[in-house]
Amino acid sequence: MKGTKKALFIGRFQPFHNGHLKVIKDILRASGRITIVIGGPAKPDERNPFSFAERERMIRLALGSEGISNCEIRKVADVNNNDEWNAKIKRLGKFDVAYSRNPWVARCLKKIGMPVIKHAFYERYKNCGRVIRERIAEGKEWKSLVPAAVYEYIKKLKGEERISRL
Repeated sequence: MKGTKKALFIGRFQPFHNGHLKVIKDILRASGRITIVIGGPAKPDERNPFSFAERERMIRLALGSEGISNCEIRKVADVNNNDEWNAKIKRLGKFDVAYSRNPWVARCLKKIGMPVIKHAFYERYKNCGRVIRERIAEGKEWKSLVPAAVYEYIKKLKGEERISRL
């Protein structure tokens, strides 16, 4: 029943894009409450050019522009130990369900008894962080692939230059 379930959605959000926003809206329709976990390595690299703080800001800007306020955002850095990563997730609280299409995340969460639902993909061929980063690096159009607030924020950060350097 909507409003009674607490959902978990884990992603790298490199960058936060329109597909992520649609998935969050779907989860909220089904659950009512969501904790968004920003994951990934602690240090930026080619696949992860944006810091935890920058990705959190992207998400908050996008959700705010949509009038979405019933989301909690947390950060969990990657570790090379599944049990340690699971312990970090468990410390975030109790969740009724998690949404993920990442096989490793799903295996880890199932190991701690959390039901995992594969969320929908929305035009995966373009709503994909790798594709967006490639388009940015190649100087191709990418504005239409992210929420307007995220586009403006990345421009302000000089994120295009950063991605091109990586």
